[in-house]
Amino acid sequence: MKQCQTYQEDRMKSLKVSYKEHERLIVDGLRVNIVSYLREFETSTVNTCTTHEHMQYPISEMREEIKYLLADFEKSTIKEKKEELNLKQAPLKVVRNSCIRLHYELFHLHVAIPKVLGKPELSFIASKKCLENIQQSNMFINENFSNKVFTVNGKSVHNVKMQGDSYTCFITAVCALPNGQVLVADYYNTKVKLLDQQYRVVGHMDVRVRPLDMCQITPTEFAVAMSNKEVQFITVSQSQLAKGRKLKLQHYCKGIAHNQGDLYICSDTALYKFTLSGELVCRLYEDSSADLTGKNHGGFILITCVICTEIF
Repeated sequence: MKQCQTYQEDRMKSLKVSYKEHERLIVDGLRVNIVSYLREFETSTVNTCTTHEHMQYPISEMREEIKYLLADFEKSTIKEKKEELNLKQAPLKVVRNSCIRLHYELFHLHVAIPKVLGKPELSFIASKKCLENIQQSNMFINENFSNKVFTVNGKSVHNVKMQGDSYTCFITAVCALPNGQVLVADYYNTKVKLLDQQYRVVGHMDVRVRPLDMCQITPTEFAVAMSNKEVQFITVSQSQLAKGRKLKLQHYCKGIAHNQGDLYICSDTALYKFTLSGELVCRLYEDSSADLTGKNHGGFILITCVICTEIF
């Protein structure tokens, strides 16, 4: 139930970030167009008039009118987007609240059952109530979080090679941003590239070491597993990529995933749990009987995250 609740809250946060970015782009675009128009108007007007003082009043008057129009536009646009966001978040909130309620009921039954042991009537009532709640929880999870079957309707091929690339692009990791942009790790060219919604390269960063995997920490921060036993954090803001802190590890970092404030990192033969500050929490799995037994791929890490949530 806690996992379901966290999943819904993450979706709500992602929607909120996406809509804020969309609002900002709309308003910024309108501002740029108005400023450009004003400059053209001032230049053409001043060049065709004999005295600048004669036109100062009409220009200032136009500025005031445009300023009020822009303010009204911002208010109406933001109001519409907030209403749209609330509509999309409403079903997510319903599911989240149901998760909280079911978790609360199960928790209190878990606490109550040991207290009524030795009392047959109360034990029977508590056990029956517990089974009913478990059935309700299972039905709820099956209805809202059941495995989905995806059908591929088509595919498209996009070339992310850019000027300065010395080798054929080899993409080892992909992360989607809330605004529709995509971050990819290019192994051979030692770069992390930012693609727009049409999958064109609009930004990049030379990481100088071959990136092996990547995961999203927040809507704007990403962790990149590097081939030199390091994790490089990268921030994406307004199509600009900036390097952040680094984590130096004692083992290879072949796969990486983030879950509820922790990092799960695969080496060749083991799976580790770290805090975001780089502190080793524990070694979750190890098999040194052969090479590459650490299940170093994202699917295994994500499954392990679910298991770990139950264990810890």
